[in-house]
Amino acid sequence: METEIKTCQNCKRAFQLNAQDFDFFKKLKIPAPTFCFDCRVQRRMAYRNERTLYKRTCQAPGHNEQMISIFSPDNPQRVYCHKEWWGNNWDASTYARDVDFSKPFFTQLKELWTEVPDIALLNINPVNSEYCSITEGNKNCYLVFGGDFNENTLYSTYSFTSKECADTYWISKCEFNYETVDCISCSRLLYSRYCDGCYNSAFLFNCYNCHDCLGCVNLKNKSYCIFNEQYTKEEYLEKIKEFDISNVASVQKIRERFEKHKLDFPRRFARMVHATNSTGDNLEQTKNCKYCFDVFGGAEDCVNTWLAYSKVQDSMDVDRVGKNTELGYECSTIYPGSKVFFSRFTFDSHDIYYSYNNHNCSYLFGCVGMRNKQYCILNKQYSKEEYEAMVPQLIEHMEQKPYIDKKGRIYKFGEFFPAELSPFAYNETIAQEMFPITKEQASAEGYIFKEAEDRHYEPTKTSAHLPRTIAEVPDSIVNEIIQCEHNGACTEQCTKAFKIIQAELQFYRQMNIPLPRLCPSCRHYARLRQRNPIKLWKRKCACSGQVSENGVYKNSASHSHGNDHCEVSFETSYAPDRPETVYCETCYQAEVS
Repeated sequence: METEIKTCQNCKRAFQLNAQDFDFFKKLKIPAPTFCFDCRVQRRMAYRNERTLYKRTCQAPGHNEQMISIFSPDNPQRVYCHKEWWGNNWDASTYARDVDFSKPFFTQLKELWTEVPDIALLNINPVNSEYCSITEGNKNCYLVFGGDFNENTLYSTYSFTSKECADTYWISKCEFNYETVDCISCSRLLYSRYCDGCYNSAFLFNCYNCHDCLGCVNLKNKSYCIFNEQYTKEEYLEKIKEFDISNVASVQKIRERFEKHKLDFPRRFARMVHATNSTGDNLEQTKNCKYCFDVFGGAEDCVNTWLAYSKVQDSMDVDRVGKNTELGYECSTIYPGSKVFFSRFTFDSHDIYYSYNNHNCSYLFGCVGMRNKQYCILNKQYSKEEYEAMVPQLIEHMEQKPYIDKKGRIYKFGEFFPAELSPFAYNETIAQEMFPITKEQASAEGYIFKEAEDRHYEPTKTSAHLPRTIAEVPDSIVNEIIQCEHNGACTEQCTKAFKIIQAELQFYRQMNIPLPRLCPSCRHYARLRQRNPIKLWKRKCACSGQVSENGVYKNSASHSHGNDHCEVSFETSYAPDRPETVYCETCYQAEVS
């Protein structure tokens, strides 16, 4: 089959599958999806709670201590503390059950899932970093999510091997960063994005190896520049006094000017490094990868992949996969795996179907919490021959007696877990970050939406009454309850109020920056809005010869197409109605090299 236009059974929009997609489905003996790409991502993300934390009691026998957990106290899921879950006092196979061919398989899997103990929080080897989730090896960190081996880092997501940072998203090997996004090997950098090797600077966009700069775009190997104007060192030191980054009003004025200034320069259609025959954004060392985003350390022959690293191969519709994962489909968090389908949180395993949180396993179908097992269905042990005979029967059963959710969506073999069976409310998960919806919309779509908890506190200070400079902030600020500027009037999981912790106050003073006016969750969403969506549009290069086609940018160099309009077309994550000037790789490099 060359191509087929299908109608998504969730959003009812048309989507296309091509010949390569059907070759992949045929090779893995799985049916084509009935949900479109966006809806497939949304469905997987509705199962992933990274940032919503609670205190609840450990339910392991003999335990009653309070612990930090991604499961709320009223969640029916059985939850063990980290130490007990990894211990040898229990075995997931004791929850084994026979397949009931009178009931939909997803119904049986949900029953098993609720009974088998889940881990309260995936936080491996933390040192004074209890409030971190899906992390490893952090020291003295607070509210770090999805980031590993950081030290003295606060309120950050996907931060790696970084120190003394706060409010960051997707950084690595950085120190003393604040409000930076997509930055590598930067030091003392503030309010910046897409920077590599920059230091002692603020408000930079797409700069490389720059220092002592402010408000600059598309610079390489520069210093002492302000809004892309070159100064001598002495001139710079005098001029920079006009920009007081210790004052919140001054910071806001700089930000507003910087946002306008950024639009005066061309954008690269996609951020790719050593990407061959690939489409997407933020790609590194990829080959034959289509519609892929945030791939680092190599990937080959992948489609619809988001967040992958370390040589992922021949996979489709996967996210958060790495370490030589191959032949994965409709799965999330696989490190590593081979032939993992419709599953999540699978480690060092292969030939896994419809399973969750399994380690060093093979040949599982519908299993939860298993370790060092093979040939199991619903956690029950079978012989190799019994397993191989049972799996085709199960697949046929899922075809003949599918699960039908409250909105009438049909889930046969080949579909990921139904979103309504997620152990989390929609707004507890990162689905709310990528596809934000209101409570009313959630109800209409059949999602659970958790009401905001009554936190039983009253703000003692509004954000409007905070000191304008950090020098004016007293030590007693750590005792105040500060009202968030949004005060809950947003879809950003606003906590309405927040506190400044001691380590945070020390950081602001050291960096000489003003206190934040938003709660950590709203600040996180503000960083997310800086990133482009995981979506592509077909566009043409905006270079029309000597200037951009919108007349905003005048080229500084001669291009290979001369004074004619560049004819290069591409797929980009910049939607056509956005205001940025988007150039192809060749035209962009001519302007920034």
